[in-house]
Amino acid sequence: MDKRVVFRSRWVPWALLAPQLTIILVFFYWPAIQAVVQSVFLQDAFGGHLQFVGLENFEQLFGDPLYLNSIRVTAVFSVAVTVMGLVISLTLAYFADRALKAKLAFRTLLIWPYAVAPAVAGVLWLFMFSPTLGVVAHWLKNFGVTWNHLIDGDQALLLIVLASVWKQISYNFIFFLAGLQSIPKGVLEAAAIDGAGAWRTFRAIVFPLLSPTTFFLFVVNIVYAFFDTFAIVDSMTSGGPGQSTEILVYKVYHDGFKALDIGGSSAQSVVLMVIVIALTFVQFRYIERRVQY
Repeated sequence: MDKRVVFRSRWVPWALLAPQLTIILVFFYWPAIQAVVQSVFLQDAFGGHLQFVGLENFEQLFGDPLYLNSIRVTAVFSVAVTVMGLVISLTLAYFADRALKAKLAFRTLLIWPYAVAPAVAGVLWLFMFSPTLGVVAHWLKNFGVTWNHLIDGDQALLLIVLASVWKQISYNFIFFLAGLQSIPKGVLEAAAIDGAGAWRTFRAIVFPLLSPTTFFLFVVNIVYAFFDTFAIVDSMTSGGPGQSTEILVYKVYHDGFKALDIGGSSAQSVVLMVIVIALTFVQFRYIERRVQY
């Protein structure tokens, strides 16, 4: 039988929900509604004069080649960060779950990067790949690879992808390791008795049992790539060179706070919100069907 809590007073449940509802209203719905309202107005930098322009901000937005380039960069960046982050994290968690010597130290070292702030992570990778002083850049030069992300847009995009993946690996690793440890050992032993190799056991048993964890991390990593990588981009490339690393969330900041285009920046935030909501809907509507609970 399901146990349900019954309150004698009607206001007690609402009182318990009030703090969470207040946070949602103040920090999500209010800014979202304000962004939608500002997106249909043209206003000066100080917000003193408002002029209703309807959908003109959106029309200019999708007619701007720089914004369309930002969408392309964001698509490449988010896919690369999500796929690389999940694959590397799952690989590390798989080996960390095995009976290895010093596995406790191995796990601890893999978790540490999650404590590093995104801006600090960006600066660390910036120093390592500095064209003049970077250790990695000097090492690549010895192999005949000229590294200079200050003038090469592809290298700059690769650099922020690597830094973003490194920052998120620890988070993914924790969940994958917990998922692997929850798999009954008897199932794996039965597969070994039946003659299944390591790869077949992983493909037919381990990965399907990890599908709920993988789906959760897939959603989280998409959101991370769209929003939480702002500090990494800002500290490493500031969207350059030539807007080659200007992802959508950074362009919203650049146009709103640096170019002082409040209406255009609000329209960009609305488009970004719609894209993330649509991606989340697709994930839960179609991809979740393949998840085996």
